[in-house]
Amino acid sequence: MISKERASSLIRKSNYISRDLSWLKFNLRVLDQAQDPRRSIFDQFKFLAITASNLDEFFMIRVGSLYNYLDYNKERTDYSGLREKPFRIMLLRESHYFFQLQNRLFSEAMWSKFKENGFVISHIHELEKDQQEEVSDYFLKTVFPMLTPMAYDNYRTFPILMNKTLIFGVITKALSKKGKESHKLSFVQIPQNLPRFYEIDLEDEIHFIPIEEIIRWKLHKLYRNVDIVSTSLFRVTRNGDITVEESDDMEDDFIDEIKSNLKTRKTGRVVRIEVETNYSEEMMDILKEKWILDEDNVFVSDKLMDFTGLFQIAGHAEFSDLVAKAPLPQQPFNLTKSQENPLEYLKQKDILLHHPYNSIEPLLQLLEKAAEDPNVLSIKMTIYRLARNSRVSNALLKAAESGKNVSALFELKARFDEENNIREAERLQKAGCFVIHGISRYKTHTKLLLIVRKEPQGVVRYAHLSSGNYNESTARLYTDISLLTTNEVYCQDVSEFFNAITGHSQPAFYQRLITAPKDMRNTLIGLVHQEAENAKKGLNSGIVIKINSLEDRLLIDELYAASQAGVKIHLIVRGICCLRPRRKDLSENITVRSIVGDFLEHSRIFYFQNEGSPKIYAGSADAMVRSFDRRIESLFEIVDKPLRAQVMTILDYNLRDNINSYLMQENGSYLKIKPKEGQVHFSIHQEFFNLYEKGEIASVESLTFEQLDAFAIEEKPSIVKEEELLNLPKEIDEL
Repeated sequence: MISKERASSLIRKSNYISRDLSWLKFNLRVLDQAQDPRRSIFDQFKFLAITASNLDEFFMIRVGSLYNYLDYNKERTDYSGLREKPFRIMLLRESHYFFQLQNRLFSEAMWSKFKENGFVISHIHELEKDQQEEVSDYFLKTVFPMLTPMAYDNYRTFPILMNKTLIFGVITKALSKKGKESHKLSFVQIPQNLPRFYEIDLEDEIHFIPIEEIIRWKLHKLYRNVDIVSTSLFRVTRNGDITVEESDDMEDDFIDEIKSNLKTRKTGRVVRIEVETNYSEEMMDILKEKWILDEDNVFVSDKLMDFTGLFQIAGHAEFSDLVAKAPLPQQPFNLTKSQENPLEYLKQKDILLHHPYNSIEPLLQLLEKAAEDPNVLSIKMTIYRLARNSRVSNALLKAAESGKNVSALFELKARFDEENNIREAERLQKAGCFVIHGISRYKTHTKLLLIVRKEPQGVVRYAHLSSGNYNESTARLYTDISLLTTNEVYCQDVSEFFNAITGHSQPAFYQRLITAPKDMRNTLIGLVHQEAENAKKGLNSGIVIKINSLEDRLLIDELYAASQAGVKIHLIVRGICCLRPRRKDLSENITVRSIVGDFLEHSRIFYFQNEGSPKIYAGSADAMVRSFDRRIESLFEIVDKPLRAQVMTILDYNLRDNINSYLMQENGSYLKIKPKEGQVHFSIHQEFFNLYEKGEIASVESLTFEQLDAFAIEEKPSIVKEEELLNLPKEIDEL
C-alpha cells in the first residue's frame, strides 16, 4: 500500500487538483460562512446545515462512485495521480477532518450562544417535571405507535436500514434454557416524517428536544421484560450514484429504468456510518462486517448527529426577524423605464435578466400570458428542475389543455429531482402535452424556451436562453443570467436546437449558440487558443471565465498553454477547480477566486478579449467532462451592446468583491480576502441590489479587459490565511 507521504507527494507534484479534494475545499468555504461573526446564530445554522447536506451528497455521489470502481475491481486514476485504493484512504481521511471541523464548530463555537439567542437544545433530564410529562405524552400518543423494532438473528435476515435516517442499534441480553447469557441485536429507525426537535415554547426561550433523546428515554417500552445492554445512535449514507446505461430502448423502458434505479438509491451500498460517541463495539463489528467497511468509513459524532436538522431551528417563526433577508428583486431597468407592453418592448430590444437581483416575474408572466393567449401557436421548453407547485408547470398544463402545441423535454436524470420530474411529466402528458423524457444517452441540462405567436405582421418567435433552471424558488437564491429576445437569429438557433434534441435534425452550424456534446469543448478550446496566438503576436488578449466548476483536462491544458503564451486569465470558479493557478512555468498568469456568500453563484460567463472586439458567452454549461461529453448544453453569445456592458459589469463586480471572495493558491488551498482598514467593503450580493435599485445599470458603459485586469492585479486587500479559518491547524494545507 502506498504510504501517506508518497500519496501527499503525488498530489503536490500533479499539475491538476483532485476533483474530490477540491470539492472538500469548497465545502470548507461554506463552513467558513457558518462562523462569520456578521451572521446571526440562525444564519450560521443554515450554513452549517448546508455543509451537512453537501457532505451527504458528496458521499452518496462521489464516494459512491469511487466504490463502484472498488467493488467491481475497475481501475481508476484520480487527477492527483492516485489509484482507487490509496485515493479512498486519502479521501476518507480528509473527509474525517472536515467532519471534525463541523462538530467542533457546533459544540465549541455555537453551543454557548444558544441561550442568549432565546433557545436551548435540551435533554430530558434538563426539563422540569411538567415539561417531562408533556414530552412523555407526545411520545406515547405520536411517536410510540410509529416505532418498529427490527430484530437481526439466526432466524431473521438483516433488515434494510434507510439512507440518511437516524437509527438506534439496540443490544439486548437474553438467557438460554441452560442459563447461558447471549446478546441480540435489533434496530429502531426514527421516522423521517417526525420533526427533528420537539418544541416547548416558554416565555423567555424555546426548548428544542432532539427526537432521538425522547425515544432513547422511552426505549424500554419497546423492549418489555428484556434487559437492554446498550443503545447506539447511528446513521448510514448509501451509494446514490445512479448511472443509466446507454440504450436504444423505447421511452417506456427508459422511464422504468430510472424508476428502478431510484429504488436502489434507497438500498444502495453503504459508504459511511455516522455514530455517536461511546457506541457499542459489538454492534459496530456486525455493521462493518455486513457492509464490508473498515474504521475509515466510521464517523463519530459529538453533541448532535445530522446537522441538517438545524434548518428547523433556523426557520422557526419566532426567530424570523433575526434571519438575514435579501432586498426585494428589481424589475429589469428597461422594463421599469418603458411604459410599453413588455412583449412589445421585447420586439424592439433584448432584455438580460440577472437573478436574484432582477425578478423572475417577467419570465413567469410571459409564460402564463402565452398559455392563455389564443394567438400563441406553440410553446417549447426544456425542464431540468422545477419548484414545488410550479407556476411554470401549471402554465404549460393550461396551454396544453387549451389546445396549444406544447412540447416539454423533461430531464428524468436531474439528480434528486427525478421523482418530481417523472410526476410532472406524466401530469402534462395526460393533458395533451408532447413530453420527451430526456435523451437516454445524455442528460439535458440546457435551459431554453421558445414561444411562437401569430401576430398581425406575421409569426413572431420569443426565445429565452438561461444559465439557471425554470424554478421560481431557486431564482431567489441562485445568481443566474438569462436572455429574453425576439431576435430572429437567436430564435432560429433555438428552433433548430429543439429540432435536434427532439428529432433527428443535425444543424450544420448555429450563429449564436455553442452546443454540447456537438462542439462546445472544441469551440472553447479554439477561443482560448486564439487568445494565445494573439498574445504571441503582441495583440490584445485576455480571458475572464465565471463558472461553477472547472474540471475538463483538455480545456485546462489549453488555459495553461495560453498562460505560458502571456495571456492574462482570471477565473471565478465557485466550487471545484482542478486547475493549479500561479505554478511556475505553467500557470503564472492565471488567478482563481471563489465567491461564497448569501447567494449560490450559478451563472456561467465566458469572456475572450479577441483583439479588442470581445466575444462573450453565457449559458448552462460548466467546464467539465460531463458538460462537454455527456450533457446536452448550450452557451449563447451576447452581442447587444447595452447587454454586453451589463455582463462586463457583472464580471467587474465579481473581481471587486472583498467580502465573499477566496483566492486559490498554487497548492490548492484558498485564502480569504478581507478589506484593509479604511478600505470600502464591497459585497457583490449587496452591491448588485444597490445598482439595480438605483437604475444605474441602464447607464453603465462597457468595460475593457484592461480595466478588469487592472483591478484584479492591484495590490490585494488583507488576506486571511486558510489555517485561520475556524482556527484550523496547518494540516489543512494537505487537503
